[in-house]
Parts: sequence; structure tokens; C-alpha cells
Amino acid sequence: MQSALYLAVLSLLAGQTIAAKAPDWRSRSIYQVFTDRFARTDGSTTHPCDVKNNIYCGGTWKGIENKLDYIKNMGFTAIWISPITAQVDGAYHGYYQTDLYNVNSHFGTAADLKSLSTALHSRGMYLMVDVVPNHMGWAGCHDTVDYSHFSVLNSPSYYHTYCELNDMRNQTEVEQCWLGGNCDITMPDLNTTHPTVISSLQSWIRALVSNYTIDGLRIDSVKNVHPTFFPPFCAAAGVFCMGEVSEGLANYTYPYQQYMDSVLDYPLSYAITRVFQRKSNMADLVVNLAACTQDENAGCRDATLLGTFFENHDNARFASATKDVSLVRNALAFAVLSDGIPIVYQGQEQHFDGGDDPGCREAVWLSGFDTSAPLYRHVAYLNQIRNHVAAREGGYLGYWTRVLNYTEDTIQLRKDVIRTVLTNQGEKARSGTLKTKGMEFAKGAAVVDVLTCGKYTAGNDGEVDVKMEKGYPVVLVPEVTLKGSGMCGQS
Repeated sequence: MQSALYLAVLSLLAGQTIAAKAPDWRSRSIYQVFTDRFARTDGSTTHPCDVKNNIYCGGTWKGIENKLDYIKNMGFTAIWISPITAQVDGAYHGYYQTDLYNVNSHFGTAADLKSLSTALHSRGMYLMVDVVPNHMGWAGCHDTVDYSHFSVLNSPSYYHTYCELNDMRNQTEVEQCWLGGNCDITMPDLNTTHPTVISSLQSWIRALVSNYTIDGLRIDSVKNVHPTFFPPFCAAAGVFCMGEVSEGLANYTYPYQQYMDSVLDYPLSYAITRVFQRKSNMADLVVNLAACTQDENAGCRDATLLGTFFENHDNARFASATKDVSLVRNALAFAVLSDGIPIVYQGQEQHFDGGDDPGCREAVWLSGFDTSAPLYRHVAYLNQIRNHVAAREGGYLGYWTRVLNYTEDTIQLRKDVIRTVLTNQGEKARSGTLKTKGMEFAKGAAVVDVLTCGKYTAGNDGEVDVKMEKGYPVVLVPEVTLKGSGMCGQS
């Protein structure tokens, strides 16, 4: 009787809407799911998916739900899924919407999406949904758009007059001109300063979040929308908002955090790629780390809320340029354990190597969801230590990463109790011992590399001599910190 009552209460709580705010997301780690290419309802791991064809391959919300344990067992505590709205025919990615209030039937039904949300919450995980307030989609030339075809905002008066977007340095043009100017597809640009557009989109997002118990939004094409649109839009949503500002300049990207909780950290993402994929000087990483935490003119409000990543559905995979696993191991260690909310794009854990869009949109099911893959285990270890430390009392989540020491090809970092030693020397690096600098471990403390479970003893100066092998990263914590983590023999 008591067990049945407990389950009933648990079920009720799981179905309730709890508006997740920015502080609730600070401890999360996000797995980005490109819905059409993650998992099929039928569970197939052989169904073909040729990315060059740019067509639906059959991924669904039910498929995601059936594979949530694959994601959760990597230590992820949230997923971000593709836009859910009804689309122009063939828009498998979700960015050519036609009907805000109906879901994309290729992905499933409204009931399927609600079921996915419930399944996530029952596992203690959050749901982030991609939304597109900048534009609608039309299969044809700009001068053939039939605005009455759209379910809401169905008059030309709600859109900017057509103009080609040619000058990305002209912010007025960026915000008012249309994306997709060819006659295969065009994107009628919503006038997000129009009162009716503002109120309609606020009503829509309020209903969307409520209907599907959404915990956070990833907002597409933020730089193409006037920034004053976002504060009331996010207030109407009542949940965490993370915007896409796809620009590498810190003083352009970070100021958008004044209008919403977070932005994807594109400046740092590009630096991660340069340093670990192209082997640029570690000073590149140092400068970009400081851009948010130390440069008051950059406009960054809170580095701990930025989305930290280096792969997504729009850009070539890291492994498209190098198959060196040691380099991606280091990049992942930095992304997961640095400041901000880590985001890993589906397929990174399987070392997918697709090129530019659409090459980077491979079907994960073709990997067989291999949980023995080296990078799958690597990501799991990184998330496990981050989740464990974040759950402890202390200042980990608010601690900005400190650069302790760096050379051209090696960097030592500290974020509270976690210290990392990263290198871009590659898998052909000579093995050896590295003397740490500035770690400040307690004298004689037992220290563990959580990636190998190798143990060290801190010297009188608080430093350790760590083994560097195969160019792999080192993640050091005091052994006492691991108590209760289940890592390296600590139950």
C-alpha cells in the first residue's frame, strides 16, 4: 500500500510544471539531440541515412525516449532537442516552421512529446527545446509567399519587407533582412518590434512551455532579432533561455547576455577548436577565457551560465580535420570541466567525423549506441566527476576557472577542487612526468587522476609530479573529494 502511494505521488510530481530558472541550470550538462538523426521508434540500428540527401531519416521523440538511458548513463542531466513545430515539407532540421501550434508529425505526436518530457523528469533530467522567433519558412521565392498559409501571424504586415542579407556588419540589415534568399527556400522575417508579433509570440511560448513541461529554451538566430524582444519573451516563457549568437567576437556575442540568461559561447568554442584541433598556442585559450571573466568591456554577465561546446549541427565535426583521439579527449575535458554549462552534440561520443552541414548530421543509431566506445566512457567519467563535485556543498558552480600555468602546448587549470592538465601535443607526444604549478593541494594530500585512477601525493609545495601519456588529459582531485562518488574505488 505504501509503495503504491509513493509511486503515485512520484508520478504526480513528475508531471507537474516546475519552472527551471538560471540557477537550476548551472549544474546541468546538456546532450544536444538532433531529433531526426538520433533514434527511430522501431529501434533500428541499420536503417540507412545518407546525410547528402538532406531528407528525413526517421528519428522521433519516441525513439529518444527509448534511448534516454544511453544519454543518462553518460552523466547528462538535460537534453536539447530540435524545434518541434510543424514545418515546410522536407525540413528535417526544424528551422523552416509554418505552424507554431502544431507539432512536426515526422517526429511524432503531441502525446509523444509529452511522454518524452515525463520520462526525462522521472529520471531527474531537464528538457530544453529549440525555438525560432526570427522567421517562418516558405518553399519558394520571396515574392511567392502566401502569408495566409501560416497558422498565426498570417499577414505581410507582421513581417519585414524583403531584402537580401549581404552585410553582416550592418546590424540593421542583420535584424531586418531575410535569411535564405534562394527560390528553394526562403525565411519570411518576422518583425519582432511589431506589437502583435510580440504578443503573439509571447502567448505561443507561454503555451508551449506549459503544454510540454519544458525546462529551458535554446533560441535560434538571436543576432537576427532586435535584442529588446527577448526579455519579455523569456519572461513569458518563465524558464531558462540560452541564445544562439553565432559570432566569434566576444564584444559582439557576450552583450546579448544582458537580454537573456545565457548565450552559446561561440568565442570560446572557436578557441577550443583552434587550440585542440589545429594546435594553436595555448595563449589563445587563455585570452578567450579571460574575455568573459576579466574584461568588463566584453559585456559578459555570468560565465557560469554560458553554453560551452565545440561541436553542433551547423559546423564540421572536430574529427573531420583530425582523427587524433587524444586531442578530442583534451577538448572534451576542457568543455565539460570549464566554466559554463557543458553541451555535447550527439555523435561526439562515437567520434563521428562528418564535414560541414549536412555532413555533421549523421544518424547516431548507425553506431549501434555503443556504450563501450572510448569517448562514450570518457564523457561519462567527466560528467561523473563534475556532477559529483557540483552536488557537494561549496563554491564549485560559481568558481571561475583560473589559469595556473601554461606553455605553448600545455595548460594547467583550476576550478575549485578540480585541477586539469591539458595538452595539444597529440597522441604521438612522448610520455613523461610533468611538475604541476600553482595547484595548492594540501601538503601530503592524496591526489587522484579520475581518468586513470592514478594516485599521487602532494609535496610540501602542494604540487604533484603527474604522468603524461599519449597526450591524454589529466583531471586531478583530492582523494577525499571522491568519497561517495563511486569513482576510483570510492564508494
